[in-house]
Amino acid sequence: MTLKTTLKLSAAAASLAVLAGCASSSALEEVRMTAESAQADAAEARSIATQAQNTANQAQRDAQAALQMSQQNREEMNRMFERSMRK
Repeated sequence: MTLKTTLKLSAAAASLAVLAGCASSSALEEVRMTAESAQADAAEARSIATQAQNTANQAQRDAQAALQMSQQNREEMNRMFERSMRK
């Protein structure tokens, strides 16, 4: 092999290495963008889940209040019935 051929092969190998490095950088950038998108989706899902939990908690409080009111009304109705039966 001559020096000229060796230099050409070295230049070709260096070009391939640079191209491979660019492809790797491009692939890494795509992976980074995908990961960032997944993080954003996860944050949005977490926010929606938090809102849903807050809504469920409010519904539970409302249901407890309605149950308590219903029990109070029933007790009052029973007292009224007992009073009417005594007369």
